[in-house]
Order: sequence, then C-alpha cells, then structure tokens
Amino acid sequence: MLLRLSALMVSCAFVAFAPASRAQGALVSGDPLIEARETQAWLTRITDAANKRNFQGTVVVSAGGTVASSRIAHFCDGRNQYERIDSLEGQMRNVLRQNDVVHTVWPQSRVAMVEQRDSMSSFPALLQAGAQHVTDFYELKPMGVERVAGHEANVLQLRAKDAHRFGYRLWAEKSTGLLLRTEVMGEHAEVLESSAFSDVNINVKPQADLITQPLRKLDGYRIVRPPVTPATLESEGWSLKHDIPGFTQVSCVKRPFDGALRIRGSTEPVLQAVYSDGLTFVSVFIEPYNAERHQRPMSTVIGATQTMMRRQGDWWVTVMGDVPTATLRAFAAGLERKK
Repeated sequence: MLLRLSALMVSCAFVAFAPASRAQGALVSGDPLIEARETQAWLTRITDAANKRNFQGTVVVSAGGTVASSRIAHFCDGRNQYERIDSLEGQMRNVLRQNDVVHTVWPQSRVAMVEQRDSMSSFPALLQAGAQHVTDFYELKPMGVERVAGHEANVLQLRAKDAHRFGYRLWAEKSTGLLLRTEVMGEHAEVLESSAFSDVNINVKPQADLITQPLRKLDGYRIVRPPVTPATLESEGWSLKHDIPGFTQVSCVKRPFDGALRIRGSTEPVLQAVYSDGLTFVSVFIEPYNAERHQRPMSTVIGATQTMMRRQGDWWVTVMGDVPTATLRAFAAGLERKK
C-alpha cells in the first residue's frame, strides 16, 4: 500500500503554470475548451510540484480498515531526483530512488532489491503522456480552500464521467501545487481510500546524502535484481479483443509476479500488461495455470484496490487496479488466447 501511496502522493501526483485563481474562475465558465485547458493546467501544476519541489513529511494511508504511514523525502538537484520512503510500521523497509534506479532495502534481513523504473512507470509521466484525454473521462470542479498539515490547499474534485473509474478529491498546496491529500471516491461518493500528509515541510534544502549514503553501505547485503524483459501481448499469443473506454496500454513486460517471492527465490516470469486512463492504472498478469498455487477463482477489495483472479484454460489471469469491479471484469473478459 505504501509503495502505491508514494506513487500517488509523491512521485505520483498530478499541476499549472496558470495561477490557481485563474483556473478556478475559468472552470465555472461553462466553455468545454477552456475547462479542458484549465483542468490539464491544474494537473500539470501538481505533477511539476511532485517532481521539482523539495519536501519532507509523514504520509498516512487509510484503506479497507487499515492505516499505514511512512516518512517521505524528495529532492531535486538540477536534473537529478532523489527520493526516500521509510515505512513506519511492520518490517523495516527503505525505498531509495536516484533518478530511475530504485533500491528497496530490508535492513533486518540484509536484502536489497534493485529495479530500473523508466518514466512510464511513474504517475507523473503517465499523466503527462495522456493528460489531454483526462477531460474526456473526468470533470474537474474547484471546491474551495482548506488546511492540510498546516498548509492552505485548493480542494479539487475530479468526478468520473462513466462507471469505468472512480472519482477523486485532491488537496493541492496553494502556493506550490504540491499534493497534500487525496481521496478516492466510490460510485455513491463514499471515501474508499485516503492518503494525506500529517506533517510536511516544502522547499527544504536538498539532502541527497539521505539517499546516496545508505546506498554506499550495502556491503554484506544480498542484492536481488529481478529480470524484466519487454514484451507484447501479441508476441506472447494474447490480445484484448475490445477496448475499455479511456484505457490505453502503456507497458508490457515479462517479470516475476510477487515481490516477496523475488526475495525468497526465483519464480517463473509472468506477462504483465499495464493500462492507464491518465490518472489510474489497471495491471493484467498472465501466467501458466498451476493447480498447487491456483486453487480457486477469487476477488478481493482493499480500499480502492480491486483484485480479480481466475483460470482461463491453461492459464491463470490476475487483474488488479484502483477501478470498479466491473472494469476488472471487462478486462478479464476481453482477454483472448490465439488459437
């Protein structure tokens, strides 16, 4: 949950070079073209703040009756970005990112996992790649100003225009656009999941050593580098026979499926195709059916995250995302194996 939170709250937020007051006024104009431009401006402004501002704080995530928190630090020094996420509950874990290289470190077991994450695996890049389509499926409405973690924030509501996705409420710090709080809203406007800074300092001095020093102290750690290879559904014998409105495939790779299994030992790689509508993701995993591990179809819900698993012939399909269950069903039903 915390890793997905960092994607949502930190290196994954949504921002505008246009002043907030101008965007707020234009969005009530009723002109669809102006509204689309200003919505994109708001989201671009939030994205830029997440990527280009220096900040440190504590983030609390509440989902499905559970609460988890982490300390987050993000620094931008010229073209270099540094990020650190320290979990505050459960097993100690540190996520250290320098540009597109991410180390996940478990000090107690002395294991470090190293992954290369390109720009398309982070929320801002996906948003920027598809921001022009966001207004086709979401409607943005300013909701006033509130205080979050001691900072004044513009409150924005993103209402889903169809039943394929959830809505959002966003709290963006007034002067910088940094996303301070998010809520994922269900079809009846209920809060499915919330993420918020309980404290945050913005525009702090860069401290790259908080990230680079621990990376120099990994002697004696077991270094795990999970293999990830580019792929396509078609080359692996699959197709999605119908489009899901608003969702476009943004990546397809073969990789180990479960992070814990990557640490305990090697696993057979699975095919993972990722789809996005510019704000949220759906991941489709396909692997050979194994009767010992894949005992029965099942569905789970934790906050906004829905997961569906089922057998399809000689294959096991897992579909996961922060979308309504019906959207997962549409993805699963659309998968077709070539004869």
